[in-house]
Amino acid sequence: MTDTSSRPDVLVIGAGVVGAACAYYCTAAGLRVEVVERGAIGGGTSGAGEGNILVSDKAPGPELELALLSSRLWRELGAELGAEALEYEAKGGVVVAGSTETAEGLRRFTAGQRASGVHATDIGPDELFALEPRLTREAVGGAHYPQDAQVQPVLATAHLLRHARRCGARVHCGTRVTGFIRDRHDAVIGVRTDSPTAPVRHARWVINAAGTWAGELAGLAGAPVPVLPRRGFVLVTEPLPRVVRHKVYTAEYVANVASGDAGLETSVVVEGTRGGTVLIGASRERVGFDREMSLPVLRKLAAQAIGLFPFLSEVSLLRSYLGFRPYCPDHLPVIGPDPRAPGLLHACGHEGAGIGLASATGHLLAQRLTGAEPDLDLTPFRPQRFAEATA
Repeated sequence: MTDTSSRPDVLVIGAGVVGAACAYYCTAAGLRVEVVERGAIGGGTSGAGEGNILVSDKAPGPELELALLSSRLWRELGAELGAEALEYEAKGGVVVAGSTETAEGLRRFTAGQRASGVHATDIGPDELFALEPRLTREAVGGAHYPQDAQVQPVLATAHLLRHARRCGARVHCGTRVTGFIRDRHDAVIGVRTDSPTAPVRHARWVINAAGTWAGELAGLAGAPVPVLPRRGFVLVTEPLPRVVRHKVYTAEYVANVASGDAGLETSVVVEGTRGGTVLIGASRERVGFDREMSLPVLRKLAAQAIGLFPFLSEVSLLRSYLGFRPYCPDHLPVIGPDPRAPGLLHACGHEGAGIGLASATGHLLAQRLTGAEPDLDLTPFRPQRFAEATA
């Protein structure tokens, strides 16, 4: 008989912020955890993100409910792990309308959000400029979202995993999963890896938190989910005084987030960091894992940022970087157990909201694995929903 006393309860694939949150909450719930990561901690999408924890860009529905739960949990994490350590900042968000028509549409949007529990205040030009004095005077109004916040994503990932390790979790970097192990009942009981010292790792449950590679891994398990990479660029300015006080974006950003178009889409997002740099995004395009830098995209983002904050025309750029959002066609993440592969759970497909939604994802899966009453119904995020749609 095989000795199972040293086997973890949970094996998490992926040491990005979602996998780190799964490890954190599972260890906090008393489960034994191992994490395997093909690269470095936070070295994928998490390391290429801006650290947004947003409710402002989500329409009423399951994702907004998930975001509201996650917003509360991130506040609790800031209190427990240290806001300074995570660079957690409840800076709030400001959405800008450039025309009366856009402002009217934004007011309809905020009304629906308020009915779902979002703190959103419609504001006119005077209030808008009081919140962000350097905004373009062509703005006609907008909305203020005090619940929006930000963390430094790599620091947050590292601290979540550090706490999990203190609770007994083991983390193995540079370890690629190459397959899944099943028992005689066809349940997933572990993974195969490229590690020369531990090519096989067993666990009671396996969580697929592999980010943009989650679709490939799900396929290896015989439980495919359509997670695809969606490339985005970010510009970084020279360090400045505190010139941008909130996360600021145009109302068009919400439409681009919800769009499924494969072609290039850009809508300006501008925010400051504690280090003084200003981050400028956001672009979206489905080009596979093409890492080629695109000067036309960078120029477009810069021009849109100057249109929102004219003073940026006199500011130097330090660098730019890109990352790949794990995109699902219906714009909802995949969270929960997969009935097609018992023992396998998914925590992936969050697209550009992974950092913000990570805490709720890990928390809900830990509740599911320990039999606790879940804070949210995971049905809308079920992995098999895509197969159901094509059945």
